[in-house]
Amino acid sequence: VQLQASGGGLAQAGGSLRLSCAASGNLLSINSRGWYRQAPGKQRELVARITNGGTTTYTDSVKGRFTISRVNAKTVYLQMNSLKSEDTGVYYCHAQTWADNYWGQGTQVTVSS
Repeated sequence: VQLQASGGGLAQAGGSLRLSCAASGNLLSINSRGWYRQAPGKQRELVARITNGGTTTYTDSVKGRFTISRVNAKTVYLQMNSLKSEDTGVYYCHAQTWADNYWGQGTQVTVSS
């Protein structure tokens, strides 16, 4: 499984960005897709996850502001609204199979206050 993330950039506080993650390879092996982020000096944390069945999970700090969605087996979006400075970080898309975890390259999100 290979993952390609796009859509990061610079936004003002209160603004919006949408991240995209395109998967290729053995898509049938994927159980869930997600987005993680890593802020400077902090550990990587889960932001949002969506299972093949459509069940979503969000970290508390983004609930009500971020939405993860799966267009098809290939593409997953993370819609980020009402951005805050604390959302700044490198965002990584993720895919989990029964056997392994896969990561895309990070995409930088910077929110200016």
